[in-house]
Amino acid sequence: METSKIMSRCIFWPPLLFVFSTFVQAQVENQVTFSPGAFQNVNISQNESVQAVVSRIPSEVIIITLQFHSQHHNATLSYTRIPTMGLSLTAADAGLLSTLEPGQTSLSLFLSSPNGDAVVGVGVTLSYGSRDPVPGACNLEFNLDVDPNIYIAYNLYETTIRFAPANLGSERGQTPPACDESTGSDTRWRLQYDIYQHFLPENDLSERSLFSSFQAVADVRGLMASGRRVATLKSTDKTMMVFNSIPGQGVIYSVIVRDPVLNTSASYVPVHTYACSFTSTLDACQTLGRISTKIFFTITGLAGLLVCFFGHRFFKSELFCMGFSFVSFFFFVLITRTTQLDYDIRLTVSAVVGVMGGVLLVMSWWRFGSVMACVVVIGLMLGFLVASIVLFTPLGDLDVFRNSDVVFWVTFCCIMLVVPLFFVRWPREGNITTCGIVGAYAVVLAVNAYIYTSLSYITLNILKRFLNNSFSAMFTDVPFQTIDYIMIAVWAVLGVCGIVLQLYRERSRPFFPPSPYLMWQQERERRKTNVLDPSHHVPSLSSRLLEQVRQFTRRREPAGEHTPLLL
Repeated sequence: METSKIMSRCIFWPPLLFVFSTFVQAQVENQVTFSPGAFQNVNISQNESVQAVVSRIPSEVIIITLQFHSQHHNATLSYTRIPTMGLSLTAADAGLLSTLEPGQTSLSLFLSSPNGDAVVGVGVTLSYGSRDPVPGACNLEFNLDVDPNIYIAYNLYETTIRFAPANLGSERGQTPPACDESTGSDTRWRLQYDIYQHFLPENDLSERSLFSSFQAVADVRGLMASGRRVATLKSTDKTMMVFNSIPGQGVIYSVIVRDPVLNTSASYVPVHTYACSFTSTLDACQTLGRISTKIFFTITGLAGLLVCFFGHRFFKSELFCMGFSFVSFFFFVLITRTTQLDYDIRLTVSAVVGVMGGVLLVMSWWRFGSVMACVVVIGLMLGFLVASIVLFTPLGDLDVFRNSDVVFWVTFCCIMLVVPLFFVRWPREGNITTCGIVGAYAVVLAVNAYIYTSLSYITLNILKRFLNNSFSAMFTDVPFQTIDYIMIAVWAVLGVCGIVLQLYRERSRPFFPPSPYLMWQQERERRKTNVLDPSHHVPSLSSRLLEQVRQFTRRREPAGEHTPLLL
C-alpha cells in the first residue's frame, strides 16, 4: 500500500544544525502574501524556501489553516524555517493549523522542497472563529499536535482515508476544552464528520484541472456545493473511511466537521489521489493499462460486435464466445486467489482455459443437441450482467450490502438465476436479447482499454469483490461524466439495433439450428432403411478407406492385352 503522506522525521545534531542554518541563510528566500480565502500560485525552486505570510488578521479570527497542494511532488510545510519533527509535514497535500494569540495580526509559515526539486502548487488560507470546531485538535495518532490533514493510502482495490478528531473552539488565550475527560453534550463528542468526495474530469491528468477543482472544494461552502457527501460519522465512530480505487481517475476527498449545537463547521485539508503513480516506469498514470489487457479486450470487443449483430445466426460462434467469457472470468478469479502468478501470465492462462471452455460448450451442443441447456448457460451470462448493473447503482452502497457479504451474494445470485427463467418460455428471444446486450457491453469494455469509462466498473466491482475479502466495506461510487453518457448511448444503440436486426432476420427461420451430430445420426438411419436412395448402396466410410489402402498396396498389372488370340 502506497502512502502519499510522508512525515518529516529529522534529528539534527548541533554541528549539522549550524551548517544547515548557514546554508539556509545563504538561500534566496521568497515571500508570498496570502489573503484569507484567496488562492495563490506558489513556485518552490530548487534549494529555496518560501515564506508564507498572512497579515491584517481580524481580531475575531481564532485559528488559521494554510493549505498547499501539488499534483504529485511532495512539499514541506513548516512552522519554522528549519523543518523539525512535530513542527512540519511533508506531503503533496499538506496543511498546518495555527492558533492565534491575543493581539496577533500576522502569521508566517515556511514552504520548501524536501528533495531539492522544483515544486509547483497552489495555496490558500482559511480562517475560523471561536464558535467553529478546530479540525484535528484532539490528535493522538499523527505527529503534529493539532493536525487538520487527511491521510490517504491506496492499492489496487481500495483507497483509505484517516484523520484526527476535532475539538470545540475557544477564544484567544483561553485553554481549549479537554478532549476525553467526559462525553457530555458540551464536549467534542457532539461533533459530527461529513465525508465528501469530488471527482475530477475523466481522462484529465492536467495540473490545471486539479488546481481548479481544489479551488472549488477548499472551504466548507465550496465543498458542499461541488462535492458529494458519501457518509456522516459520529464522534464515537472510527475516523476512517474506505473507498473503491479507480486507477487513473482523480478524486479529491475532504471532511467537514460540524457542531450541531452551535450550527458551525470547519473543513479539513482536502487530499487527492489518482490511485496510480506519476513516476512509475510501468503502468504510470499517463500510460495506464497493460498491453496484454488492451489486446485481450480489443479481441473481446470485436467478438462482442459480431455476437451483437450475428450471434443467433452463427450459433456455434455465439456458444464459443459465451463459454469463453464464462470460464475465463471464473478461472481468473480462481488463480488470482490461489496463486501469486504475474498478471500477464494469469491473463494468458485464463484466456487459454476460456478457449477450452468455449470449445466444450460447443461440443456439448454438437454431441447432445440440448438447446435448452446451452440457452440456460447463455441466460446466466445475461443474469450476471443484470445483477452487476443492479448492484452498481446506489443500491449497492446500502448498509445491508456493505455490512454483510452473505446478503450481497445471495441477492446477486437470486437476480442472476431469475433471468434464465424467462428463457424457458421464450428461448429464441432470450438468446437474441443476450447477444445484443452482452455483445454491446463487450464493445464498451474494449473502448475502456483505451479511454477510461466508469461503465467498466459494472463488472469490475464484482471482480474486486471476488478477489478482496474486505471490499464489502468500501463505497463504490464512480464518476458519471460526458464520456460515460456517450458510452451508455453507444451501448443502448448497439444493443437495440442488434436485437431488432436479429429478430427481423430470424423471424421465418427455425428457432435454433439443429445439432450436426443428431442430423448425421438421422441421415445414417435413413440410408440404412431407404433402399431406393442411391446413397443406400454407397459403401460405409470404413469400407471406402480400407479400399483406398488396398489400392496403394495392390500390385499394378501391366497394360496391354492378356487374353490369347484365337486362331
